[in-house]
Amino acid sequence: MRRSIATVSLSGSLADKLTAIGAAGFDGVEIFENDLLGSDMSPEDVRRRAADLRLTIDLYQPFRDFEAVPPDVLAAGLRRAEHKFAVMERLGATRLLVCSNVSPTAIDDDALAAEQLRLLAERAAEHGVDVAYEALAWGRHVDDYFHAWRIVRAADHPNLGLCLDSFHILARDVDPYAIRTIPGDKIFFVQLADAPSLPMDVLYWSRHYRCFPGQGDLDVAGLVDHVLRTGYDGPLSLEVFNDIFRQAAAMRTAQDAMRSLIALEEVVQRAGDAPRLGGALPPPLAPTGFAFAELAAPSAGPVGELLGALGFVRGGRHTGKPVELWEQGAARILVNSGSAEGQEGPALAAVGLESPDPAASVKRAEALLSPVLPRLRGPRDAPLDAVAAPDGTEVFFCRTARPDHSSWTDDFSRDRRPAGEAAGEITHIDHVALTQPWHHFDEASLFYRSVLGLRPHDSLELPDPYGLMRSRAVSTEDGGVRVALNVAYVGAHDGRYDLAWQHVALASADIVATARRAHAAGAATLAIPDNYYDDLEARFDLGAERHRLLRELGLLYDRDEQGEFLHFYTATIGRVFFEIVQRLGGYRGYGAVNAPVRLAAQHARRTRRAPQ
Repeated sequence: MRRSIATVSLSGSLADKLTAIGAAGFDGVEIFENDLLGSDMSPEDVRRRAADLRLTIDLYQPFRDFEAVPPDVLAAGLRRAEHKFAVMERLGATRLLVCSNVSPTAIDDDALAAEQLRLLAERAAEHGVDVAYEALAWGRHVDDYFHAWRIVRAADHPNLGLCLDSFHILARDVDPYAIRTIPGDKIFFVQLADAPSLPMDVLYWSRHYRCFPGQGDLDVAGLVDHVLRTGYDGPLSLEVFNDIFRQAAAMRTAQDAMRSLIALEEVVQRAGDAPRLGGALPPPLAPTGFAFAELAAPSAGPVGELLGALGFVRGGRHTGKPVELWEQGAARILVNSGSAEGQEGPALAAVGLESPDPAASVKRAEALLSPVLPRLRGPRDAPLDAVAAPDGTEVFFCRTARPDHSSWTDDFSRDRRPAGEAAGEITHIDHVALTQPWHHFDEASLFYRSVLGLRPHDSLELPDPYGLMRSRAVSTEDGGVRVALNVAYVGAHDGRYDLAWQHVALASADIVATARRAHAAGAATLAIPDNYYDDLEARFDLGAERHRLLRELGLLYDRDEQGEFLHFYTATIGRVFFEIVQRLGGYRGYGAVNAPVRLAAQHARRTRRAPQ
């Protein structure tokens, strides 16, 4: 199956878009008319440039408000069409997208629409052009694909067929099953876009919030499965209108688009007996847990002091690098003081994920356009490969202390005189929270979903004292690996420090003991206002003693139908802080209801510490 993309999906000039599309490995391109009109490239230049990039021009679009109109409007429409056909001949494009009419002058008459579309197809045939008719979700009289098919069938011309657009079909909750009844040779083109579930006007939703398949909530794979069962063998093309994509780097967006198509093809192939789409990806291997979190720090001292206060002990040093290993239970924190040049304080630089087969995990990542990062490795270092997540965090694939695989922990020489025994309450890394650049949020969601096989949860908007923070968690089915992806909507301004914080959440079997240990050791923890606890008592009757304990230790509380959640936070050092959590029962959330309080407390603390 050929892969294509519309130029409207990317930012930049038409020349930049074509270069990015070719570099990402697409087979074809849809030329969006506005991109051509604003370009200093002639249609012949575009044709040659596409050919140099080994791209076919699969579609020219859009042609609007043509069918089911009065005679004078029809005459003007045919005149416009002749000009478009001339441009298409110069481009070397042989397929024109015609959108269903949205004009107030459109007449609700299917027979008239069919008659006029047949006339357009006759004119198109004289130029070697096919017409693909698409039902816009907000069309004045034709707003679903099967209505459009009835008109195309009535027109009965070989140069007239359908364009099926996943957004226009799925956004209106129209059942795509009837696609199977349409002959595959009458489906002239297929455009694909996903979108998050948002309760808003469909036109505004379409123009601003479409995204690539796998980044939203629509069943794009199910629709493609129906299309393929018709015998359709034309391109699968991405057409995405998105404010963020229009501002992000075209090269990166095009690569993310290609990743989405590769991942979509895999989902469709797993669906059953639909025709195969191409070579199979290495199968997804869900990680089973966190092997480590690595902090890059100019000095190991402040991080080590904080970890010690939380009950960790330094277990060893890397034999060839300035990296310390701190341990408690199965929670391992690496402190790398050799990779933070010019950095003001610690930052979360990498995570290690336990994989059933690290080599296979790497192959899958590479197949999904996440190349292995170059890494300096000593002759005796364990093989340990990493790929870059969209925010730059390095993701390593590990097998820790397994007899059938060399362990990365063997690269550390154990301290001869350990400072003491680890406290023992902290058992493992519960989750990590990664703040994404605003234009990489959807890319990150797709990366963790497709490359790592993590399941996305609902996207949330959390109040921050200076705006909103967007958050979406991804996790394995059993919760063994959880990652919270965050974006601070607001930018820096006077009196405000931009939020780019990351954090590591550590699971404790006894959070009260951990909190007392941290306080006794003088660890700086986040101060929670008394107002929070007054409100907590109004919302939950936990008993006087338990409420007193929560307030005394600065613990936050949440619960759902499955269980309870207790957590507290350390102060931020550099760009990173720790969260200590205890899950009671089957609680699977992240205490999102407490996020506004945490954000306000962090702002307050940072403002107090800011230089005057």
